[in-house]
Amino acid sequence: MADNSPGGNAGRPRPGGIRASGRRRRRPDPRRRALKIVLCALVSCVVLAGAGLGYLYFHLNGNLKGVDINAALGGDRPKNPDDGSMDILVLGSDSRAGSNAKYGSGDTGARSDTAMVVHVYPGHKKASVVSIPRDTLVDRPDCVEHGKTVPGEQDAMFNTAYASGGPACAVKTVESMSGIRMDHFVEVDFTGFKKIIDALGGVKITTTKPIDDDDSHLHLRPGTHTLGGEQALGLVRTRHGVPGGDGSDLGRIQLQQTFIKALMQQVKSGGLLSDPTRLYRVADTATQAVTTDTGLDSVSKLTGLAKDLGGIDSGAIKMVTLPVTYDPNDAARVLPMATADHQVWNALRHDRPIPAKATRGSVGDKGGTSDYVK
Repeated sequence: MADNSPGGNAGRPRPGGIRASGRRRRRPDPRRRALKIVLCALVSCVVLAGAGLGYLYFHLNGNLKGVDINAALGGDRPKNPDDGSMDILVLGSDSRAGSNAKYGSGDTGARSDTAMVVHVYPGHKKASVVSIPRDTLVDRPDCVEHGKTVPGEQDAMFNTAYASGGPACAVKTVESMSGIRMDHFVEVDFTGFKKIIDALGGVKITTTKPIDDDDSHLHLRPGTHTLGGEQALGLVRTRHGVPGGDGSDLGRIQLQQTFIKALMQQVKSGGLLSDPTRLYRVADTATQAVTTDTGLDSVSKLTGLAKDLGGIDSGAIKMVTLPVTYDPNDAARVLPMATADHQVWNALRHDRPIPAKATRGSVGDKGGTSDYVK
């Protein structure tokens, strides 16, 4: 039934766009509509970007593998001075499993092919790095792995600690040798190392003499080179292809130390932070390549560590090899020099520079390769 009351058609639109009130309806302003669309688009982008960043964060976190060193070692450890210094054990493992099989066969399990104690001084503006030759004969302590005790051994090669009891045993052995508590542990294997270098776009070095090593597939003429992952791995592993080198692990350590400084310089000066796509690629590769202690097994913790160490220039890093001498009973092994080693570790415990006299009589820094790479 029609509504004949005076107000029956109130609020209903009439032809011509006139409301009952007699006021003409305002037509949409194209500019206001465009602004509304833009704002909606911006909000949508922010939401999507936030979701994307959240995904990336969880993706990178999911890449990381952590080892609970504190739980494995318990309370039988050196005291932490809590003075702002930091000690990190960095290991390069030489497992021949999976993608690493082409780098050698016949070895089971993994060993710590490279071991470095990084001591960051209070203020985090300088650091000392002590390389421990893998062939150093040490007294390895008892360790526990997967709930089982791994008996210690006297005069064992240092790299058997990792092979026998995993990362926790390597940390315990270093702490036993040095009397210094390791705050953190970081491990990278052959394949992971290569991928990180490739993700960075290579590392630039200069060789002063030719390097030819068929075993590590490395052939470099004197001059400047940008090494990809495979070549970089060949450089840090070569022992026999460097004329003048002694063919031992000691010469290889010198090459490793030089390369690490070049790598640090590349990261700091290579414009990585200004290239989000490349930065993500490096972050994705690095988080898949490393194993850390549980104090570093998240993106936020690793980022915090990177910020802490970001202020250290490569020139503010002192690198030495643990003072050693050749074993008279086996030329392929080296023995710690007790007095000199004490001077090295004591200096780090008290946040002092490593005294030059500590390494004077050592064969550790006389591998013959220190001037081959710049």
